[in-house]
Amino acid sequence: MGVPLDRFNSTLTEILAQGENKIVLDLEEMTTVDSSGIGALMRHLTAAKHGGGAIRLYKPSKFTVQTLKLVSLLNLFKTYDDLPEAISSLQ
Repeated sequence: MGVPLDRFNSTLTEILAQGENKIVLDLEEMTTVDSSGIGALMRHLTAAKHGGGAIRLYKPSKFTVQTLKLVSLLNLFKTYDDLPEAISSLQ
């Protein structure tokens, strides 16, 4: 996925380095995910959990949900269609 994935990685790395480890990722405009994207999600989820936090997925596409399910990783993420609910789940 190139530049978008690089931007995602650098942004999340910076956020996590600042001690922000409770994150809601708005995936509404991300229609697909490949193995590189899944790897990035897992790296950042691991980092967030090590800091006592979590990552929630807001409005992932059907394709993204199916892909995460296919590789047996969907159970590691909570998904939400309601942004306030996703945010409150991190309190």
